[in-house]
Amino acid sequence: MSAADVTLQPILILLAAAVLAVVACRFLALPPVVGYLAVGLALGPRALGLVPDDAQTRHLAGFGVVFLMFSIGLEFSLPKLRVMRREVFGLGLAQVAVTIAACVAAAYALGAGWQVGLALGGAVAMSSTAMVSKLLAERLELDSAHGRAIVGVLLFQDLAVVPLLILVPVLGQPAGGIGAAVALALAKAALVLAVVLLAGPRVMRAWFGVVARRKSTELFVLNVLLVILAMAFVTGLAGLSLALGAFLAGMLISETEYRYQVEEEIKPFRDVLLGLFFITVGMMLDLRLVGERIGLVLLLLALLVTLKFALVGALARGFGFAPGAALRSGLALAQGGEFGFVLLAQAGAAGVVSDATGQALLAAMILSMMATPFLIGASDRIVLRFSSSEWMLRSLEMHRVAVQSLEAERHVIILGYGRNGQHIARLLDAEGVRYIALDLDPERVREAALAGDTVVFADGGRREALIAAGILRAAAAVITFADSTAAVRVLAHIQSLNPALPVIARAREDADSARLSAAGASEIVPEALESGLMLASHTLVWVGIPLNRVVRRMRAVRDQQYGLLRGLFHGASDEAGAMEGPQARLQSVALAGSAHAIGKALADLGLEDLGVQVKAVRRRGSARRLAPQEAGTLEQGDVVVLLGVPELLAAAEIRLLQG
Repeated sequence: MSAADVTLQPILILLAAAVLAVVACRFLALPPVVGYLAVGLALGPRALGLVPDDAQTRHLAGFGVVFLMFSIGLEFSLPKLRVMRREVFGLGLAQVAVTIAACVAAAYALGAGWQVGLALGGAVAMSSTAMVSKLLAERLELDSAHGRAIVGVLLFQDLAVVPLLILVPVLGQPAGGIGAAVALALAKAALVLAVVLLAGPRVMRAWFGVVARRKSTELFVLNVLLVILAMAFVTGLAGLSLALGAFLAGMLISETEYRYQVEEEIKPFRDVLLGLFFITVGMMLDLRLVGERIGLVLLLLALLVTLKFALVGALARGFGFAPGAALRSGLALAQGGEFGFVLLAQAGAAGVVSDATGQALLAAMILSMMATPFLIGASDRIVLRFSSSEWMLRSLEMHRVAVQSLEAERHVIILGYGRNGQHIARLLDAEGVRYIALDLDPERVREAALAGDTVVFADGGRREALIAAGILRAAAAVITFADSTAAVRVLAHIQSLNPALPVIARAREDADSARLSAAGASEIVPEALESGLMLASHTLVWVGIPLNRVVRRMRAVRDQQYGLLRGLFHGASDEAGAMEGPQARLQSVALAGSAHAIGKALADLGLEDLGVQVKAVRRRGSARRLAPQEAGTLEQGDVVVLLGVPELLAAAEIRLLQG
């Protein structure tokens, strides 16, 4: 076997195992972090031994931490901290401080010394930013009360990592020299920080301006990598951690107009290297040693999860959060985190923590992270079971939604009141169509409601919120957000409550259209197509094509993409001042178990004789709408989409349902 084969073999094994693990996690709806940890556990030198835990692997994993700290630095903005100061510098500071203080007190009581307590307290205080923030985003809970509390605590934990990365490595020195070593490290950090913050922003903005004007994506990415690694190198020369330099680089770029582009370009590198970091964390675990001390591991796991849950929940209540929000915050933060692994490794390398203790705590932290998706997934049931006020708060929330919608009949439900939701509301209001909007951003809801908009704070992904919003008597629903996973969840609830309701959904990518259509969306608006059509139409007009021809061309393209709009476009007039009369509209008729049309073909029902056109048939389980000629014999659960004027539609509905 050649040297190249020997070098590549563990890398190929690692990549193949990582791909399979992430695929399995996606299939099981688990975060990829769980798969990476499992790969490290299985393939590491302390298990199967297929991948060596050597210096090269650890260096690559260190880059994962560097890029994670850089991403956190990008999020470090003074305006954001000012808005969330209660959550960050109140709840977050209290959580970290109390956790470290409790660990120091416990170490003193056990005679282990304050150094051990400080090192372990810093590691235990951390929660998993990567895992928890992703889970909250998937559940659309980032803007909820508990979401803001959780994000605030995670943000302060990330900030607290910076001084801890400086302090923990020097704790292993003799007691008399710790003070001087800490003072020297802090002085170096202060000097580097002062130089970077005073001179950095101006230099960074000017340099990125020079690079951006070259209009080369390759050059831009290379420059970002150069800045990150150069800053890490500078702090490394000063005797500080590489992660601190990456954090400072992120802070500098966050103050420039290039922040979002940088974040997008660096994401693939960060995710891949961070995955490698989690794999090396799994490799660190000695399953044999853990097996010998399984009782201690389980005890530490129980203490870690229980005490962090109780501490975060109690502190959240102390800072004025409702009982339900406090419980959810405690459940979401009751685990170890990626920086806890880094601090624990530093403590072990400095000789502060013994290998046996470090292995037991590492195992407990890994197990707690693996349990986190299940804890967050069950948080609603847990909170409703143990919080007596949650039922009342939930009922009051649903009552507010119901009060807003009770007077409305044949109204539109707008799910999400961001930019698109507000545009839709303005147009509906101008036409005198009633609507009710559901949104989870409390500031947006408060301001819009004060302005007179019919918007309430509620989660459109909850079945009870849709019922309270009048889903059973609504004329249509519009899903304005582009998260296809969340949209599918909403569509599942709507299909079970009112399958005949037309639902218009937004799709960021064309690939999402088939998924949303199969989930029951009546119409999907792909952003890429519509933006392209608008660009094309303006271009054609400016190059001299007559406006009527442009309109007809755009209509033809939309006809091919939007089957349900064909009748509407062909019936429109291009001339100004067209007379308004009874306008054709779409109506969906669901065929229940006793419907007359079940078992019959559309041609046998004579709907066209009534002056009504069948546009499509939505069949449960089908990934697309069926054209009338494809529908064949109608089945129970089919939804027949009709086009016609209101009077004729009523007659057609009677014929479909009653004969």
